[in-house]
Amino acid sequence: MRGAAGRHAATRVRAAVVLTWVFQLSTLHFAEFFRHPQAARLVPVRRLIFNADDFGLTAGVNRSVVEAHTQGVLTSATLMANAPATADAESRVRSYPKLEVGCHVVLLDGEPLTDPARLSSLVPNGAPKFRTGLGDFAVRALSGLLDHDQIESEATAQFRKLQSAGLSLTHFDTHKHAHMFPYVLDPLLRAARICGIPAVRNPFEPAQSFSAILAQSPVRWKRSGQTRALRLLQPGFSELVKRSGLRTTDGTLGIAATGSLTAALLAGILENVPEGTWEFVCHPGYCDDDLRSAHTRLQESRQVELQLLTAPQTRELLKKSGIDLISYAEL
Repeated sequence: MRGAAGRHAATRVRAAVVLTWVFQLSTLHFAEFFRHPQAARLVPVRRLIFNADDFGLTAGVNRSVVEAHTQGVLTSATLMANAPATADAESRVRSYPKLEVGCHVVLLDGEPLTDPARLSSLVPNGAPKFRTGLGDFAVRALSGLLDHDQIESEATAQFRKLQSAGLSLTHFDTHKHAHMFPYVLDPLLRAARICGIPAVRNPFEPAQSFSAILAQSPVRWKRSGQTRALRLLQPGFSELVKRSGLRTTDGTLGIAATGSLTAALLAGILENVPEGTWEFVCHPGYCDDDLRSAHTRLQESRQVELQLLTAPQTRELLKKSGIDLISYAEL
């Protein structure tokens, strides 16, 4: 009996200590609330992936991607599997293991890895290359004129080529955001599952980003309007990705600002990042002879983006805005 009474007394003492600690902690937070009510609330979580597209396009683009990663805020890049400087990019990646790499699937404005004769819905009859321009591609995607099996086959070939070079792909996206169309996304997700790729870009921009862009650059109303209209495709995207089991972000920033990003515009976007996990799409590069001869409208703007990605002010702005940098591997 004496032993039992002793144990009960010890239990009561421990309980009293715990209750006292809880009371003191609660009182501290209660007082803190009245002194600093904003600080006492839950801190919103904002995470951001800076991803460079067109890795492999030229040696100058590759060099800029590495510089933006080692000297700036870039955390990920998506690599073209069949571009002029793909091999150079693969070689550079091996020296920078913290740079996470995905596949930038190309289904237009490039050359396929699969025999073009087997890609009749993607390649014009007798041509060696994909169709050019997003407009025609969009019409065919929305009209059901693209073959699911052909898309899956070509995407699988692109994934496998990069994986055979020893790269561990953390995610995929597409040239010109072609996977925003559900008819294109579905076979791409199948290919990703087959190849063990765990994540995909969410290519839809939030309303806050549009507001920030128009506030800083009203001339971007047309581009912003086009990007906003494409958000009608977002519910279908979300449903397909959910069913596939792949991971994704809450959306992508910077799409409407592509080709016209400035320091003020970047600041406006970053100061208005919503809660959640987002990607900022960028296109750093050097405007050299190789780039000028490439099939891309983004020329001088690539050097501007490189300067912004490596500017100390950008990292300071992220810290001030409470934004944590992550990569696709951390989704």
